[in-house]
Amino acid sequence: MIGVLRVLATSRIGMTTGLTIAPIAAIGLYCAGLQLTDNFHVIAAGEAYRSAQPTPAEIDAYSKEYGIKTIINLRGASPDSRWYRAEEHEAAKLGITLIDFRMSAGEELTQARAAQLIAILEKAQKPILIHCKAGADRSGLASALYLAVVDRAKKSTAGQQISLRYGHISLPFAPAYAMDKTWASLEPSLEVANS
Repeated sequence: MIGVLRVLATSRIGMTTGLTIAPIAAIGLYCAGLQLTDNFHVIAAGEAYRSAQPTPAEIDAYSKEYGIKTIINLRGASPDSRWYRAEEHEAAKLGITLIDFRMSAGEELTQARAAQLIAILEKAQKPILIHCKAGADRSGLASALYLAVVDRAKKSTAGQQISLRYGHISLPFAPAYAMDKTWASLEPSLEVANS
């Protein structure tokens, strides 16, 4: 009888552990898959796209396929970094304007900084490619702002850009939760025709 109870207890613990770990593993695999595809997505067809840090080959491909005229780099200028020099070189070679706007996924944007980003999104020659390192957090907030302010999408639709679909973890203890907090603080003041 004691042996049966041990097996039941062990299998119950194993099942509980498995049921807990399985969704976490699935989310991890999904996010890894996003990175393998450069987390490239359409924000507004013909106008705006988002991705993780693009390679020179990806910049070339996006330029040819989507006609990218402007890249908005949310990582900021980093002339000492190989990734930045490669991006800068490829953009110049293709005649693409590179705009650097440094922001951190771990820090909320102030109203003033958000206004600067919105002005860039509005004035940049389209089509644009918005990117950060992973294409999940900073790119999510910028994409939401683009949809809400420039494209005049519903705020509920725009807010979906900051979601797990793109690799963003919307939990208060997550390192990039500042993007959710920024969206929540900006959303009421955004002028959107179809709220």
